[in-house]
Parts: sequence; structure tokens; C-alpha cells
Amino acid sequence: MLLAALRKDLLLQWRGRVQMVAIFAFGAAALLLFSFAIGPDSLALRQHAGGFLWLALLLASTLSLAESFEREMEEGALEGLLLLPAGARWLYYGKAIANWAQLAMLGIALVPVMVVLYDAGTLRLLSLLGVILLGTAGLSAPGTLYAGMTAQARGRQTLLPLLFFPLVVPVLLAAVKATSLLILGDPMGQLRAWAMLLIAFDVIYWSLCGLLFGRVVED
Repeated sequence: MLLAALRKDLLLQWRGRVQMVAIFAFGAAALLLFSFAIGPDSLALRQHAGGFLWLALLLASTLSLAESFEREMEEGALEGLLLLPAGARWLYYGKAIANWAQLAMLGIALVPVMVVLYDAGTLRLLSLLGVILLGTAGLSAPGTLYAGMTAQARGRQTLLPLLFFPLVVPVLLAAVKATSLLILGDPMGQLRAWAMLLIAFDVIYWSLCGLLFGRVVED
């Protein structure tokens, strides 16, 4: 059931890849606007690059997460999927993993934009990839839960960020700090501690959201 749900959502994302390009353009535009807010100070741009990268990714994520249940709601398929014997939990994890893959690709694609606009390159590319994977995992788990919760609500595009943003503040702070350490240097060796904190939040979110999903969408 998990593989079937994951395959379905990945196929839907592939068919809607034009929308993914639009979401990337939105994230890149957000990074550009943030750089205008700082001005031509290259040192300040570099210092704030990690925070602006994750803020742009967070804003763009609401667009992709809001669409994750759109097809099921349009065709009335969500109720039928919830009645399958495997249960709602595997439907949730299939969607959450697909959303994670989409957000991770978006984060990776935004990194070159950040490097160009903020002069914020790093040679620790594998570590940066790991931080992006951990951070986007912390965004996708609660984001998928709240997307399912608000899928049938009026004004869901407004309601989703209101519910989603406060919950992911700890993940966002840890991801920003870890990314900034990779860009600016880590003389005190703090990166490992922030990465472990990200892993802890990921475990909590993926466990609790999987347990709550069935109750949330059925109510």
C-alpha cells in the first residue's frame, strides 16, 4: 500500500512538473526580493543567506503542499482511499514521502540561486545536502498532515500556512542554523548538534503525524 500510494503521488507530481517549475520560480523570486531588502552589503547578504534560503523554501512549500490533496478532492477519491484495508497511515506516508522528495528537489534547486545572489557558497556539499534532506523532512511531515486536514475547508490556501508555520518553527530554526554554519564556518563544531536536533524533530513529527492522520481526515 505504501509503495502504491508513493508511486501514485510521484506520477501525479511528474505530470504536474510545470507547476513545480512555477513553484521554483516563486522561491527564486522570494530570494531575489530578500536580497533587495538587505541591499548591496555582501557581508550581510552572506550572513543571512541560510535564513533566507529556508524562508523562501517554507513559503514555496505551502504552494506544493496545498496541491498534494487537490486531485483526490477534485475526483472524490479520498474517501475511497481511506476505506482501503491497509488504512490511512500508509496513504499518509506515501504522500509525505512524495512531498518530501518534491521539497528536497526544490531546496536543492534553490541553492545555486542563493549562491549567486548572496555569494554564499560552501565546499561541504554533502553536508548541505544532508541538512536540506533533514529540514525538508521536518517540513513535509506536518505539512502533509495539515494539507489533508484543510483539504475540504474553505480558504484552505490561507488556513494551511496559519496552522503549518507555527508548528515547524523549531525545525526551521535548526535548519537555518545548520545551513549558516556550513556557509560561514563552524569553528566550534556545532553542526553535529543541530543535525541531531533536526533528526529528533523528524522522528517526532513523522511518528505523531502518521498516527494522527487517519483521525484528522476522517473527522
